[in-house]
Amino acid sequence: MIVREHEKEFTMIEQNHHADTSFQIMRNWREDLFRKNALRNSMEYAIAKHDCGWRPFDIEPFWNEKDQAPYTFMNFPEPAKIVLYKNGIDEVEASDPYAAALCSEHYSRFLVNNKDVASRKFIQHEKERRERIFSSISSFDQEAFDFHYALLQLGDNLSLYLCLNEPEPTAENIHPFFKKGVAVSEPLKSFLDGTIQPNWKRENHIHLDPFPFKNPFTVTLKQKTVKKTAISEQGLIDSYISTPYEEVTYQFAEK
Repeated sequence: MIVREHEKEFTMIEQNHHADTSFQIMRNWREDLFRKNALRNSMEYAIAKHDCGWRPFDIEPFWNEKDQAPYTFMNFPEPAKIVLYKNGIDEVEASDPYAAALCSEHYSRFLVNNKDVASRKFIQHEKERRERIFSSISSFDQEAFDFHYALLQLGDNLSLYLCLNEPEPTAENIHPFFKKGVAVSEPLKSFLDGTIQPNWKRENHIHLDPFPFKNPFTVTLKQKTVKKTAISEQGLIDSYISTPYEEVTYQFAEK
């Protein structure tokens, strides 16, 4: 769950909905800036489904007693994260092994510095999964895979930029993840110069510099605004379930 806290309410975004917004963004990526077009559908499927393991955890969210707020993807207990990571990758692999390898790479990097037994087992299991998938692909191209993974990361980061920030963030209140812009990983740096700088022209209208997409485009993000009074009276799960989804529209354009 992605959560923004306000005085009287929480804005709550399910990870699967964030991933769908990532997909809406990256399906607009320019064809001339893509490698191995035959794998584009798999790359886009990985982006759309990379957080599907969170779905059963987010539809009935957990309450963090210590913080008196819903658990978020940043403070959710690590052992449970490992379970949902694996379940999500298994689900993706059943439909598209190459997409699953991209998701496997994504989650393995989250845990790479963890020393606990469960994390080390997960990382080893996922390494073996990727090796098995790669060996089944004729003429597997590691450079193309790294490029596709960089696009997954970028879509994830651009969607998180929307989810974690209030509309029209200032230098003072922008989320710490994005103080220097939206990060770009190595395979994209040759033409994106390290970061993408979002510039809010007005509420929900964002100009990107540089703009590696085909044309200006629009995306939607599903979220819920859950009142703190409702949580106090009904508990988090019941108040979350009874709160309707809202759809927020964002427009992206070139600087």
